[in-house]
Amino acid sequence: MFKTIKNALKTPAVRKKMLYTLLLIVIFRLGCYITVPGVDTFTLAEYMSSSANGMAGLIDLISGGAFSRFSIFAMSISPYITASIVMQLLSMVIPSLEKLTKEGGEDGRRKFNRYTKIMTIVLALIEATVLFFSYRSSGIFINSEILTGVTIILSLMTGTALLMWLGDEITNKGIGNGISMIIFVGIVSGLPSGITTVWQLLFNNAGQFSTTGLLMSLGIIIGAIVLITAVVFVQQAERRVPVQYSKKVAGRKMVGAQNTHIPVKPAMAGVMPIIFASSFMTFPAMIIQMIVPNIEAQTGFWAGVYKLSIATSTTMINGQMLPIGYTIANALIYLLLILGFTFFYTYATFNPAEISNTIKRNGGFIPGIRAGKPTTDYLSSVISKLTWFGGLYLAIIAIIPMMVRFIPNVDLAFGGTSILIVVGVALEVVQQLESQLVMRHYKGFLD
Repeated sequence: MFKTIKNALKTPAVRKKMLYTLLLIVIFRLGCYITVPGVDTFTLAEYMSSSANGMAGLIDLISGGAFSRFSIFAMSISPYITASIVMQLLSMVIPSLEKLTKEGGEDGRRKFNRYTKIMTIVLALIEATVLFFSYRSSGIFINSEILTGVTIILSLMTGTALLMWLGDEITNKGIGNGISMIIFVGIVSGLPSGITTVWQLLFNNAGQFSTTGLLMSLGIIIGAIVLITAVVFVQQAERRVPVQYSKKVAGRKMVGAQNTHIPVKPAMAGVMPIIFASSFMTFPAMIIQMIVPNIEAQTGFWAGVYKLSIATSTTMINGQMLPIGYTIANALIYLLLILGFTFFYTYATFNPAEISNTIKRNGGFIPGIRAGKPTTDYLSSVISKLTWFGGLYLAIIAIIPMMVRFIPNVDLAFGGTSILIVVGVALEVVQQLESQLVMRHYKGFLD
């Protein structure tokens, strides 16, 4: 991997892309520290440092601390992720949108992306309005006048629009997927606080060395290594479906008669189901906070739904521990969402019928399987089994570390979900660097 990066830095074209990506990442991190106008920073710091705001950790993870600072990037890229989910679902039920994605070519994809961005702005407006009304009574705003509210809402919307542009620029002119890279950088920025938490376990409140803390620290470190190893193993694994092509005449030459394979990964959807599920879990808490003021201190149905929603990222609310039942119920919902988005994203990118027709059209076949519908059924069976495995693997790695938070004095922001996203994006970036170098006759570690 390090050799790949070294060779990439020696290649002018690739080095230019890497430096451009780094520049955009620096802009993103600077924006995370620019507080929106109309916010009292001293009151904000006091409010966010208290444990009363249970939802802050839910969004703060992927925003790189921008939410707790109420910066222009406080909403991060979550409106765009939600808009992408909605547009993908609409494309399944609206024929014109489906035609754009499948038959529209490059122009169709551009139109579809334009619609997604328009929906992102609409969702950003809704989410910014929710944030303003949710925190208006907390005292973090200088005043509650209409002009102040409009300024704050427009600032948050502009931040989301700027993040969309940064993501597009990284995708088109830089290295890696722009949206994934922004989330990656936001999560990695929380790594120092995670290291500090592990270090603090080694000493008790009196500053004395703790043997129990040492064992807990070793357990956390070993667990993280095991998680990273499992993520790399499954992300790099693939099921190779053999395909044979018969001989055929092309012009004056006899071509074909070659053996190849279709690589099918167990985690074909990558980290997107995790990102989608995490974003999906934030909305109930945000909407309830706007409708029901001071929901953290209340009881009843909506308070229960709110606690269930924020249990993804915190065990504390209003200074008290959440009952473990909320975390268990949240974990089950989280598991179902991850499984659902894994199947959704996999079948959106891998169409067995289309692959089968392509194989048949080129004179190929899977050994032992007849061309046509039998091939489609066989590929569907393979992809279904692998998707079940991949979905459960994603869910287990994301959920198990949630239970670690119930250990006293352990509150790690760098959990299973974070490791999945960070490792997945890192592997994707290295593979893209490999492909760039292969085109320029360099040899990388994947060869």
